[in-house]
Amino acid sequence: MAVSFAWMFGETKPNGVELLLGILIPKLNSKTIQQAVGVVGCIIMPHNVFLHSALVQSREVDPRKIGRVREALNYYSIESTIALAISFMINLFVTTVFAKAFYGTDIANSIGLVNAGQYLEENFGGGLVPILYIWAIGLLAAGQSSTITGTYAGQFIMGGFLNLRLKKWLRALITRSCAIVPTMIVALAFDTNEDTLDVLNEWLNVLQSVQIPFALIPLLCLVSKEEVMGVFKIGPVLKMVSWLVAALVIVINGYLLLDFFSSEVQGWLFGSLVSGFTAAYVAFIIYLISRGITFWNWFGFLQTKKFTNTGN
Repeated sequence: MAVSFAWMFGETKPNGVELLLGILIPKLNSKTIQQAVGVVGCIIMPHNVFLHSALVQSREVDPRKIGRVREALNYYSIESTIALAISFMINLFVTTVFAKAFYGTDIANSIGLVNAGQYLEENFGGGLVPILYIWAIGLLAAGQSSTITGTYAGQFIMGGFLNLRLKKWLRALITRSCAIVPTMIVALAFDTNEDTLDVLNEWLNVLQSVQIPFALIPLLCLVSKEEVMGVFKIGPVLKMVSWLVAALVIVINGYLLLDFFSSEVQGWLFGSLVSGFTAAYVAFIIYLISRGITFWNWFGFLQTKKFTNTGN
């Protein structure tokens, strides 16, 4: 996937200075906020937060040996950083190619997954390998990557909730089916309308961004507490940066909801439904934060009481 989209990036020959300025000083308006939020959702996918945690548990490291645990955490940090950096570069390649080809043109609003390759071939074809085929290979690889990570995450999450005690192949079959069967149903249901499928794909990325706080806030609460992590809890600097990033994502999502209100909501019934959903979304985020604070204060109290009783 990275090689395919990097090839396309090289074929289109974008302006490096403009690209660097766009990264350092991004500019958004009401027409591009949905796509920007979607990019956040497809880079920091909420289900991958659970998947990374499950992959950490797959390492055979003795938790009683602090040195070995630190070594494993260091290597895993490097691995995750490389994975996210590659993901960022892939999104940068795709965004740049489409901006160079279609930004400001009359056909920009009609570009979708179905016809994008053909338009790219018309604009940048003629190279050693037809760019249409490069786009097709990259798109297929991207679909496989998303399917694999989503299915694995669903397997681990469902396995944890259900606490299944079955043979490994049977447990994988059940949990992976819970993850992939609904996806197949949605894909087949929307397959008859290409334009609707493109809109669905955009909003799926947006919904992933909306779900990020539900995965990120509990994780930050857990890794910040010495009662859970011991000597491996995150430091004050990383904690502050992490909460700022989480707050930024929540603010971006709030802006998306406001933009949605102003452009899409019509009629009191639909407006009431969207308002109710938004209020529930904000209330649940506040609940997660307050619940984490209350729970860990109570947990610390119990630990102190246990220590005092042991001392007596």
